Amino acid sequence: MITNRRTPVFLHLFFLVLCTLMLLPLLSVFTISVSDDVEIIKAGGYSLLPRGEWKWDAYNLIFKNPYQILQAYQVTLLVTVIGTAGSVLLVSGLAYTLSRRDYRRRKAVSFYLFFTMLFSGGLVPFYILVARVLDWRDSYFALIVPALINVWNVFVLRTNFQRIPGELIESAKMDGASEFRILFQIILPVATPAMATIALFTAFGYWNDWWLGLLFINKPDMNPLQLLLKNMLSNIEVVLARMNDMPQSLRAANLVPTEAIRMAMCLIAAGPMLLAFPFFQKYFVKGLTVGAVKG
Repeated sequence: MITNRRTPVFLHLFFLVLCTLMLLPLLSVFTISVSDDVEIIKAGGYSLLPRGEWKWDAYNLIFKNPYQILQAYQVTLLVTVIGTAGSVLLVSGLAYTLSRRDYRRRKAVSFYLFFTMLFSGGLVPFYILVARVLDWRDSYFALIVPALINVWNVFVLRTNFQRIPGELIESAKMDGASEFRILFQIILPVATPAMATIALFTAFGYWNDWWLGLLFINKPDMNPLQLLLKNMLSNIEVVLARMNDMPQSLRAANLVPTEAIRMAMCLIAAGPMLLAFPFFQKYFVKGLTVGAVKG
C-alpha cells in the first residue's frame, strides 16, 4: 500500500521534470533572441540565460515596419480561421458519409481517397490547375482551398464516427431528423475530442504554411506570416553575404544579429499557436487514442 501511495507522487515528479525539460528549448530560443551575437561567439555556444546586457535589436529590426508584420498576421489569421472551419466541416461530412455502413460506395470512395495518399499529380499539374486553369493567383483561394481536405484526417474521423452506436442514428431517423441534423446535432457533439484534435492539426498546418504563398502570391500585402519571415531572413543573408566583401572595420560596425533574428522569428511565428494549444489540450490525447483504436 505504501508503494501504491508513493507511485502517483513519483509519476507527478517525473512528468514535472519532463515538462520542465521540454520548456528549456523555448527558453533557450528566447535567450538567443535577446543576446548579442558577439557574446554568443565569445561564450562558445548558447546558454539558458543571456550573457551581459539584454539586446532587443533583433525585435527592433523585425518590427521596424510594424504594418508589414501586422498585415502578414492578418492574412495568416484569416486563412487559418476560414481554412480550419472549412476543412473541419468538409472532412467531418466526408468522414460521416464513409462511416455509414448503408452507403454502398463507401469502399470505392475510401480506396480512391487512400490512393491519393500514395500518389499525387505532381507539382507542375498542381501549379497549372491553381494558377492557370482556376486563376487563383494573388487570392485567398490559393492559400485555403488546396489544403481543405486532408485524407488522414478523414480516416481518423471515420474511425471515430464508426464507434458511435448505429441505433442512435436509427432512432434519430425515426424521429424525422435529416442527415444534416444527425451530423450536426448528434454525431459532431459526441465526437468533440476528435473534432478538436483535427481542428488543432489543421490550424497548425495553415498557420505554418509558406509554400502555397511562395507559389501563388506575388502581392507583398498578401504574404502570409511564415513567408514574410522567410523573405526577411533571406534578405538578411544577402546583406551578410555582401558584408563579407567589406573590410573588417566596416563589417564590425554593421554587424547584423543573425542568430538573434532567427530565434526572434521563431517566437513571433510560433507564439500564437503556443497560446492556443492549452485550450485544445484536454481533447488532444483522447481524440488521438479514440481514432487509433480501430482501423
